[in-house]
Amino acid sequence: MPSPQKSKEPTVDSTGSHDSGDNNNSPKPEDQQARKVDGSVDSTEEPKHGESSTGTTSESKEDDAVAKARARQERFKALQARAKNASKRNLKETAAETQRLATDPALMSTLSRKHAFASHNLLKADTEAAGEDFERKRAWDWTIDESEKWDKRMEKKQRHRDDVAFQDYTQDARKVYKRQLREMKPDMEAYEREKMAAIEKAAANGDLEIVETNDGEMIAVDKNGTFYSTADTVGFTENKPDRAAVDKLVADLRKAEEVRLKKRKERRSEEDPDVTYINEKNKQFNQKLARFYNKYTTEIRDSFERGTMI
Repeated sequence: MPSPQKSKEPTVDSTGSHDSGDNNNSPKPEDQQARKVDGSVDSTEEPKHGESSTGTTSESKEDDAVAKARARQERFKALQARAKNASKRNLKETAAETQRLATDPALMSTLSRKHAFASHNLLKADTEAAGEDFERKRAWDWTIDESEKWDKRMEKKQRHRDDVAFQDYTQDARKVYKRQLREMKPDMEAYEREKMAAIEKAAANGDLEIVETNDGEMIAVDKNGTFYSTADTVGFTENKPDRAAVDKLVADLRKAEEVRLKKRKERRSEEDPDVTYINEKNKQFNQKLARFYNKYTTEIRDSFERGTMI
């Protein structure tokens, strides 16, 4: 039998790999490189992807929480500033309102009027004491235009004061008409629209002729003399007022009726021979008493008036 071969002791090369005795089994640098390429883990390999993503996620969550806390703190500070400003404004408005309520506007107006009246009398007395004309001296503070306007205003005010009393029904109707004219507010835009519509309609029918002047201005010439209204014109019957105008007319009629009833009530109150009441409710109560007890108290009241009451 052949003698068994002696096993060779493993040797360690310079790279630190153990030699088992077979050169074919010893790892080669090419094999090590291949194993690295195939997916073997080296001692210098970086940490796994899962561990890195977990750390990054936790850090991002902390950053988000810090940012949200900072935003909440900023909003809270802004709300505190707004509340402080609102409190200051409310305190200021409260103080101003208290001052307004403590000051009586009617009293202030009365004091101002009295002060102006006293200043006027004092200036007049000083001027007359110096031997000067008061009206002439006071006119130095005004221009001619302002003085004329003031004189016209005073004259108009005096005429109005003299015209308050009832004279006759014609004058009363004239005052009502003038008051209605002052209260009337014409709609100029609607007037211009209706005017242009009427001109266009008349031009289409041939009643008007559009002529251009030398200045380039366009004018409408009434050829037949039928465009403008005359005493025989009945075109106003085609006018249809709008809803606002009708409502205004109804309101004016109601207002006139209320004024008429109020005046009638005042005249009726003035015609009462004796005033035996202190207010309207007391007046109605006295009238009820009079309906039931006048027939018993008439003689007593007449005796009181004659002074022969026993």
